[in-house]
Amino acid sequence: MKIHNLFAAAALALLLSGCSMFGDKEEEIPENTAQELYDAAKQSLKNENWPSAVGKLEALDSRYPFGPFSHQGQLDLIYAYYKNGDHEDAVSNAERFIKSNPSHPNVDYAYYMKGLAQFQEDEGFFAQAFNADQWKRDTSSAKKGFDSFAELLRQFPNSKYGADARQRMVHLRNRLAQYELYVASYYLRREIYVAAASRARYVVEKFPQSNAVGDALVVLVQAYDRLNLKDQADNARKTLQLNYPDKAASPTQ
Repeated sequence: MKIHNLFAAAALALLLSGCSMFGDKEEEIPENTAQELYDAAKQSLKNENWPSAVGKLEALDSRYPFGPFSHQGQLDLIYAYYKNGDHEDAVSNAERFIKSNPSHPNVDYAYYMKGLAQFQEDEGFFAQAFNADQWKRDTSSAKKGFDSFAELLRQFPNSKYGADARQRMVHLRNRLAQYELYVASYYLRREIYVAAASRARYVVEKFPQSNAVGDALVVLVQAYDRLNLKDQADNARKTLQLNYPDKAASPTQ
């Protein structure tokens, strides 16, 4: 009986002392002033300790929502979420900042970080790690990222983040065009020619500057030929020969 009580006491002591030995314990944020809390968060950002930065900036945002560091703290929190891989939180907090502070001098940064988080989410860890075919994956994040960057450039054409946003839009545009081309080729192989022509024409019309246009024209020629649409096939073939003579020489997909 005494042995039983001894084990029970030990178990109770273990529970009371916490269970940190079985998992990570969250960092406790002391009740500091806004200045102290912000300085500590900046140090965590400088040290690239993203989880710690997130915890401190969340505490700053909840404890001092209208303090002198609230706006910059919220912008830093978006960045900390992004660097910590919390892309959905980065996007939602960027949207919150934009809605609450549409005239803030640094609101363009929130637009940029929103697009950047969506861009990074589209890249995908597994596709990079295992060299998967990116063009076969879902394109919703790519579309959202493209639209976010486009909105940044529309609202703030002279933003210092504009050049990087434009470069990323080129990548996303090619990504979206390649996906549509993949689907068009899929339909062509399965002899669903109307759908193949529709998706290939979408690439040519909506993404004329993408690197997928030449191959989309190849699909378009083949689909129209199979559908016995001579005029449309001839027009697509002429465009292909004029702009992509190397692909016109052997139009196979």
